[in-house]
Amino acid sequence: MNAQASIYEFRPGLILGFHGCDSEVGEAVLSGRLRHLNPSEKDFDWLGSGIYFWEGSHARAWEWARERQRMGKIAQPFVLGAVIDLRHCLDLFDSGFRSEVKRAYHVLRTALSQKGQDLPRNAGPTPDYAARRLDCAVINLLLTEREEGIAGKPGMEPFDSVRGPFLEGEPIYPGAGFRSQTHIQISVRHTDCIKGYFRPLA
Repeated sequence: MNAQASIYEFRPGLILGFHGCDSEVGEAVLSGRLRHLNPSEKDFDWLGSGIYFWEGSHARAWEWARERQRMGKIAQPFVLGAVIDLRHCLDLFDSGFRSEVKRAYHVLRTALSQKGQDLPRNAGPTPDYAARRLDCAVINLLLTEREEGIAGKPGMEPFDSVRGPFLEGEPIYPGAGFRSQTHIQISVRHTDCIKGYFRPLA
């Protein structure tokens, strides 16, 4: 993207995000004992490393937290709300950014090939529940490029957040194009994008 196009990389306004977690974590943030949620840095995170939120979907955050409880990952499900300023956002709804991600894939593939290494692979029982190791590696490469390699050039500033759509779950009726768990996910890279946390109304 050139410097002129970069003015549209910034997303104006505030959004509400919801994070499913254990109640102990959520209450610690609300009380101030924990200033921010910890970023996730798993190698299968869909949008690379960051603090993850469902954009505008309190219900989806609850579904995820309850599923984590059933898996024995958390003791008591909880949903924490956040007011987020996306600022300089790698927005995967934008075709220009998708071109950037595609370019990063080719950079990664070439670099690993030169080392005799294979690309990571997205895997899992279904495409929508995949462990996104390839996508994570590509996104993290692009984010690192912006932060370390070319951040000083006009139009190439580091990203504060990543935003992406995900088709997930079963069709909601026979032949439907709508899926039961489709959502928009946000990964916050820099905590100063988070203007505050709140306890959502039931």
